[in-house]
Amino acid sequence: MSVAKVTRNYQVTIPRDVRLVHNISIGDTLVFSSEGEKIEVLKFKQDALERAFGLWSGLKETGIDYKRRVRNEWKQREQRLNR
Repeated sequence: MSVAKVTRNYQVTIPRDVRLVHNISIGDTLVFSSEGEKIEVLKFKQDALERAFGLWSGLKETGIDYKRRVRNEWKQREQRLNR
């Protein structure tokens, strides 16, 4: 386990041992996800993106419909948090 401090610009340096174990290099893309108090950082793999390109074909929801749905979900979350 390694520890890193968040800077005033909300930046974190990835500890050397983690970079070496996961082969993280300058220019790599990392993906952040959170669930409750847990934060995960994963190395983004380009081949995963290429495989995902076909996932959106055949969807019946337009981009505008998607945007509206997402905005409504955020409004509902905000309302629940403000109760």
